[in-house]
Amino acid sequence: MKQEISALMDGEMYEDQADTFFDKLKRHPETRQDWTTYHLIGDALRQPDHICKSFGQSFHERLQAEPTVFAPHNRTSQRIRNFALSAVASVMALALVAWLSLQVGNEPAPQVAAIPQDNSAAAARPASAQTDDYLMAHQEFSPSAEVHGAASYIHAVAGK
Repeated sequence: MKQEISALMDGEMYEDQADTFFDKLKRHPETRQDWTTYHLIGDALRQPDHICKSFGQSFHERLQAEPTVFAPHNRTSQRIRNFALSAVASVMALALVAWLSLQVGNEPAPQVAAIPQDNSAAAARPASAQTDDYLMAHQEFSPSAEVHGAASYIHAVAGK
């Protein structure tokens, strides 16, 4: 049936065949959609400017006629998710701080090396100057300095 519709529209069908075809088309109303589709395709191929002229306007009118749907966004699941994630992050931060505090408390204090007394340079300089130089060079290993770098601002004062 579709081939016959195409042949009729292209002008390839004789008059007697066309009369027979129209009788058959009247008896089968389900082919009416095919007939309309083929005519629309033919019109678009023959006159593309005519079809596109009013398309934008008719599309705009049909779009304006559609109802606007306002649907609120479901935020309760998002709030619960945000609350759960923040709670997990807080618990993990507390666990990290506790673990780090336990690790720092278990470390043994580092041993400080002793200065040999039979050194010839030791005789030339007083003992307090040697000790200051040694402590300045090894201040990051000192167990008494809680804040590293503060030893450079500390001066030893000897009372005489």
